[in-house]
Amino acid sequence: MKILLLEDNKRLSKLIIEALWEKNYKIDWFKDGREALNAVYDGYDCFILDINVPGIDGLSLLKEIRIMDEKTPAIIISANVELETIKDAYTNGCDEYIKKPFYIYELELKLDKFCKKEKEIINLLEDYSYNTSSELLYDENKQEIKLAKKEILLLNLFIKNCERTVTFEHIERYVWEGDFTTNESIRTLVKRLRKKLPKDTITSQIGIGYKLHIS
Repeated sequence: MKILLLEDNKRLSKLIIEALWEKNYKIDWFKDGREALNAVYDGYDCFILDINVPGIDGLSLLKEIRIMDEKTPAIIISANVELETIKDAYTNGCDEYIKKPFYIYELELKLDKFCKKEKEIINLLEDYSYNTSSELLYDENKQEIKLAKKEILLLNLFIKNCERTVTFEHIERYVWEGDFTTNESIRTLVKRLRKKLPKDTITSQIGIGYKLHIS
């Protein structure tokens, strides 16, 4: 799991990073909300956001994230315990609100829950098994099918938005990590991935994007 951490407390950030590295999570750490905003579409599986940080505050950053990404889990970590702030956090799309100070184990439990949900969706891909930390897909005969980097990112994006339309714009931001591409390049990538999945797993939403189906 690749995580964006927005936290300006160096000591707390170090504790979080060390704990999550031990569980094989990849962490990109930002102390400034504006810097984090420039990176939010670089293919993250979870966002951990403090509220009171330099640049753009965590709640404003969450609003920006939810404009293009409604599904990726977001955890707010904050010393602010005012009811209105907590309500605003959930209204703007946070999945969990952890009040400081907290035990790192509490954060780990929340992340493990999100991982479990993602794996449950992945397991519903009929006759296929897939590990999000791997470059390999296995078919019903347990034959290895190698995935390229962009194919991995695209499949992860579809899984996060299972049964929801993923637009060309969202694919460009997530898979190309902010670089410009064309719709034709996206179609070519989708075509390659389709060949490695069960028939009709990915369907076209004409003129808009694509959708992953699990049944």
